Amino acid sequence: MMFIEYGPAMWAQLSHAVDAIAYAPTPAPGPKELNTDSILSFFASKIVPILLAVLGIIFIGRASKGEISRVLTSSAIAIIGLAFIAGAATLFFVGDSLIRLMFK
Repeated sequence: MMFIEYGPAMWAQLSHAVDAIAYAPTPAPGPKELNTDSILSFFASKIVPILLAVLGIIFIGRASKGEISRVLTSSAIAIIGLAFIAGAATLFFVGDSLIRLMFK
């Protein structure tokens, strides 16, 4: 009795599975190129100012509590960190120009 009830339902599911396998769609082509210039400009224009503002708020909060030496130490560390980031970005662009010059 159960086979009579479940048989047609199983047959319908099996036919759907066979149709899906037989007529599988072709895969979509992958991404051609990643636009890194827009990603870098987004970070430089949106993310970095927010991070600098957060650092400024933290420094002002510490300075208002009288922790001037900690604020100066943190400020110096932040400035050195920004210098390292700027140096890395400079090396990135210089390396890119050197590679383009060598493989021209």
